[in-house]
Amino acid sequence: MANPTHADVTPHNILLIKLRHHGDMLLTTPVINALRQRYPQASIDVLLYKETRPMLEAHPAIRQLHVIDRKWKQEGSWRKLRHERDLIAAVRASRYDLVINLADQWRSALITLFSGAPLRIGFAFTKRDNLFWRLCHNCLVPTSHHGQLHTVEQNMMALTPLGISPAGARASMHFSDADGQKVDALLAEQDVSAPFIVFQPTSRWNFKCWEEEKVAATIDQLAQAGRKVVLTAGPDKHELEMIARIVALCSTPDCVSLAGRLSLPQLAALIARASLFIGVDSAPMHMAAALDTPCLALFGPTKLQFWRPWGDHNRVIWAGDYGPLPDPDAIDTNTRQRYLSAIPVEEVVNAARNFLHD
Repeated sequence: MANPTHADVTPHNILLIKLRHHGDMLLTTPVINALRQRYPQASIDVLLYKETRPMLEAHPAIRQLHVIDRKWKQEGSWRKLRHERDLIAAVRASRYDLVINLADQWRSALITLFSGAPLRIGFAFTKRDNLFWRLCHNCLVPTSHHGQLHTVEQNMMALTPLGISPAGARASMHFSDADGQKVDALLAEQDVSAPFIVFQPTSRWNFKCWEEEKVAATIDQLAQAGRKVVLTAGPDKHELEMIARIVALCSTPDCVSLAGRLSLPQLAALIARASLFIGVDSAPMHMAAALDTPCLALFGPTKLQFWRPWGDHNRVIWAGDYGPLPDPDAIDTNTRQRYLSAIPVEEVVNAARNFLHD
């Protein structure tokens, strides 16, 4: 149980641990922002997976990112052990007086313990209800209400022992001036000027995607000479193939593709310049919400309570309002089923036009 005396702590070096996907990392930024506001003189570091580094590398409140590369295990046991040893040495050398472990992995708990920090906050996850988890953390925050909370609110609960309220939690996404200049150059090259719409219809999971025909039909109704639609996607072969199919189906000349050509911070710079973002449940959707760009999010069998866009200028269109959906916990993530198929084109077009004041 949280000890109220921890509210008197004034840490100088803080480590935040989260080992998850890109979107999850973005949803840790309310914690980072709240820590910066409460402890303006403190140094704040983050431990994360290497591939998610672009989500936080430009955040002005972060001093240093410690990374775990999931490819270490491909180098063999001894090399992996050496990497882990070097990581723990770097963490210990930083002399943290506060470690906040938002993760549920044993690896994160061990690093929390080996940090040597006098205050080590973690969550009292039901599946980790044992002596060793309690040894790694000397302050455990209850998770009994997590089922009713958004992921941002869950993360913010880790700060309650410090007397920091979850109220007013604000996510943020940052990019460099160079990223902005790169995006401006690409837009000029494609003859795109403001206002424009960003549409990211892809996900690494096919079941989160809408049909290409419906995406193309939506684009055809929203694109116009003075307001182009910019399609984006990751560099994955399947995502690029999906974008190619959508472009081929579009009849409008006012749709351009920057799919596979942008880093995540560059994508953020693009979204920040857009009048509207339309996308499926994915990291770019969370980026749009964090950037305060009006966001129209298409959801299927995902836990909306946890993963809806966090912010004020968002609208969710949920496939479950138009047809039956399976339980999110029962989904085969490798299925080719498109669970968003029940969403009508006109609903998305009308919602977009409301944002755009058409």
